Amino acid sequence: MKKPIFSKNLLLIFGADILLIMSAWYTAHLLRFNFDIPPNHMQNILSLFPELILIKICTFYSFDLYRGMWRYASIDDLFRVIAASGMASLIFFFYILSFEGLQGIARSAFVIDLLLTVILIAGCRFSVRLFFQIAKEDEPVCTAAINLFRNGSQKRNGKNLLIIGAGDYGEKIYREIRDNAQLQYNVVGFVDDDPNKIGKKIHGKPILGPTSQIQEIGVRLRAQEALIAISSISAEDIRTVVGCCERSGITFKTLPGMGEMIDGKVSVKAIREVAFRDLLGREVIRLEEKRIGAYIDGSPVMITGAGGSIGSELCRQICRFHPEKIILFERAESPLYEIEMELRSDFPGIEIIPLLADIRNRNQIASAFETYGPKVVFHAAAYKHVPMLEMHPWEAVINNVIGTRNMVEAADHYGVERFVLVSTDKAVRPSNVMGATKRAAELLVQGQNLCNLSKTRFITVRFGNVVGSVGSVVPLFKKQIERGGPITVTHPDVIRYFMTIPEACQLILQAGTMGQGGEIFILDMGRPIKIVDMARDLITFSGLRPDKDIKIKFIGLRPGEKLYEELITEGENIVPTHHKKIMVLKGESCSPKVLNGNIDALEQVALNQDQERIRVKLQEIVPEFLPRKNVLDLPKKAVSD
Repeated sequence: MKKPIFSKNLLLIFGADILLIMSAWYTAHLLRFNFDIPPNHMQNILSLFPELILIKICTFYSFDLYRGMWRYASIDDLFRVIAASGMASLIFFFYILSFEGLQGIARSAFVIDLLLTVILIAGCRFSVRLFFQIAKEDEPVCTAAINLFRNGSQKRNGKNLLIIGAGDYGEKIYREIRDNAQLQYNVVGFVDDDPNKIGKKIHGKPILGPTSQIQEIGVRLRAQEALIAISSISAEDIRTVVGCCERSGITFKTLPGMGEMIDGKVSVKAIREVAFRDLLGREVIRLEEKRIGAYIDGSPVMITGAGGSIGSELCRQICRFHPEKIILFERAESPLYEIEMELRSDFPGIEIIPLLADIRNRNQIASAFETYGPKVVFHAAAYKHVPMLEMHPWEAVINNVIGTRNMVEAADHYGVERFVLVSTDKAVRPSNVMGATKRAAELLVQGQNLCNLSKTRFITVRFGNVVGSVGSVVPLFKKQIERGGPITVTHPDVIRYFMTIPEACQLILQAGTMGQGGEIFILDMGRPIKIVDMARDLITFSGLRPDKDIKIKFIGLRPGEKLYEELITEGENIVPTHHKKIMVLKGESCSPKVLNGNIDALEQVALNQDQERIRVKLQEIVPEFLPRKNVLDLPKKAVSD
C-alpha cells in the first residue's frame, strides 16, 4: 500500500502550527498596543495572515520541523525551532518591506512575534514529549502527571538506585533510566566529591554529598544498589566506594571506562559488576583515530588467533574503523564461531570472513592470502602458557616460531602493506621456552625490514599481562575463591605488569600507525603489581577477609617463571614516541642467513621432539635465553622504572 504524502498526524501538526502562528502575530500586536489595537492596524494584521502562514509553514518545513518524533524532543530540536522561527520572521519582514511597506505595521511587533512564535511552537513540541513521558499503559494520564510532579519518575517495584558521579556519565544514565519504563530503577539521588555540585540537582534529583558519605546516604534513602558512573576513577576511589557499599549492604555496579567502550556511547546496557580490572586505575587512552583509520578504513584486514582474548578484542576495535572486510584466522572452532556471530550482530555493514585454519599449515595460509588479499595483518596467534610450554617445547617452536615464519613469508609474497606482531614482555631476557620462542619471532619479523628483505612494514608490539585473558591469574583466583580457597600464589614477592584487554588492543592499533618497519614498540604498562596484593583485593571484592575466610598459600615459582618481568633488555636503545603510552626500540643488527639457518635447524629438532636440543638451538638464536628451573637469583634491577 502506497504511503500517503500527508498523514493524519502531520495534518494535525500543520493545523496546530497555523493556529499558533496566527495567535503569536495577533498577541504581539495586543501587547504592543496595550490590548487596544487601532482599527487601521487591525485591518493590516488580518490582511497579512495568508502571507504570514505561507512563509512560516514553508520555512518550518525546510528546517525539518515536521520530520521529528516529538515524543523524543531534545535541546537540538529547540535550537532548530529557534533557527526556523528567526529565519521565517526575517523573510516575512523583508517581504512586507519590499511589497507592502511598513505603513500601518508596528515594527516592534516583529520582535514580539518572534519570541511568542518560539515559545508557542517549542512549547507545543515539548508538551508532546511530556505527555508520552508521564503516560503509562496501566494508569490514567492525569494520575501519572500527579505522580510525576509529586514523586519524580518513580516506578513501582523499582530498586532504589544511588548514582555515584554527577557528571555527563551520571546524567546520561539517569535520563535513560527515567525514560525507559522497562528499567526497574528509582534513582534516589547522586553522590559526587565536587563541593560545587553538592546541594544542587540534576533533573530534579539531588546531589547529596561526597563518596565518603555513601554509607550514611544509602541507609537514609534506603538505597538498594549503587552505580559507579565516573568516566575516569582511580583505583583507590574504587576501593573506597566498594568498601562503603559493602558496609551498608548496598549492591554495587559500575560502567566501563571510556577505554573499554567500543562505540563511545554511555548506556545502561554497559552496566556490569565491579571487576578487578577497575582496580588497575589505568588512564583513558587518547587514540589518534584519523591515523588509525587511514590504514584500516576500507582495507581487508586479517587477524590470526581471532578467537583468543587479544585477537577477539582486536577484531572488535578494528571494526570501529570500517575495514572493507575482516578475516578471522583461528584454529579453535568454538571461539571462532562466537566472535563471528558477535561481529555479524554488532557490525552488520562489514564483511566477516571466518577461517578455521592453522598458522602451522602453509597451504591454508596461502589459500587465505590468495583468496582474500589482506592488506593489514595482526598476528596474535601464539601459545602463551609458560609451564605447559616448558613441558612441550616442540609445540612452542612449531607454533610461535615456525608459524610466525609462515605468516611473514606469506605477507611478503602477497604484498601485505602492514604486518603487526603481538609479542610479550616474556621475550625480554627469557628464562622459559615460551619467552624464547616469542623473542625468536620478534627477530624474524624485525629482520625483514632491517635487512631490506621486504617492502611490507613489519612492526612488533611488546607488552605484559592483560587482565582477564586466557591463562591470566585472575580467573584462576576467582575459581579458588568460589571453592573456598586457598588461593595459590607462587611467591610473596612476585610482581607483574598488567593492563586491560581493550587498552592493550587500542595501543596495538595506535602503534600500527607509527611503524615504518623493523621497530619494536613497547607499551607503557604503568607500575608493576604484586600478585599477592591482587589476591587480597579479589578476596575483599568477594565480601570475604584475606587470611581469615580465604587463606593464601605460597607454592613456589614454577619452571621458567621469574620474580620480575621486564619490558626492555639492558643495552636496548629505547626512545619515546609522540604518544606518551608508547616507546620504540629500533634494531640495528642484520644476519638473515644465520637466523634462517638456525631456525631451519630448530624446526628439525622440534619435529623430533628433542627437548634438550630445542633449548640449545633456542640459545643460539636468542643468546640471552637462560633456561633454568629457578630464577630467584635474577637481579632486582631487572624491574623497569
